[in-house]
Amino acid sequence: MASVLSYESLVHAVARARTRLQLQVGEKRKSKTTHMVLLEIIKEEGLLAPYREWFPVISSLCCSNFVYFYTFNSLKAVWVKGQRSTTGKHLVVGFVAGVVKVLLTTPLWVVNTRLKLQGAKFRNEDIVPTNYKGIIDAFHQIIRDEGISALWNGTVPSLLLVFNLAIQFMFYEGLKRQLLKKQMKLSSLDVFIIGAVAKATATRLTYPMHTNIYFESILSL
Repeated sequence: MASVLSYESLVHAVARARTRLQLQVGEKRKSKTTHMVLLEIIKEEGLLAPYREWFPVISSLCCSNFVYFYTFNSLKAVWVKGQRSTTGKHLVVGFVAGVVKVLLTTPLWVVNTRLKLQGAKFRNEDIVPTNYKGIIDAFHQIIRDEGISALWNGTVPSLLLVFNLAIQFMFYEGLKRQLLKKQMKLSSLDVFIIGAVAKATATRLTYPMHTNIYFESILSL
């Protein structure tokens, strides 16, 4: 029960509602907001439905974030170290790190998305239900039935979404440089605020593209 009430499970529940909301055109749902879709899922599929297959999501997030930050900091250390940091350099480093992350972790997200939607009661009869026993079984079935290339379905749309991460870290590094000119060290609150501002700015600039591409990526699965 503790795992169900955890912060990670709450985030997964909201994210799952958002996924279903973005699929509502093909699913023929009437709900138009995240909380209404969440309530509708609970009503139709049970209280624990929004938390279905939460472990693959956490695993995919851990792998994706590890690959991204490892690549970002490695490239930054090699290219920017000893030179003057610029907005353009951080944009390029962020973009390259994002591309590496997408190419290496897309199979995880393909499997994760299919597991996340497994068992859902779709209203569109054209959506074929799947039956996977877990992450390994999902990988096995996809490779066996569709070929290994199917694990990279949606890669092109995902690559376009790399702009979000690149813009986020460009703003983050830029704001950090400006603050460090005025003070010797950043506090935890400073890091939190500039991180939040950077993410909000990047999301605001790329959200229309993000919504359309995410929908196309889901449909390609």
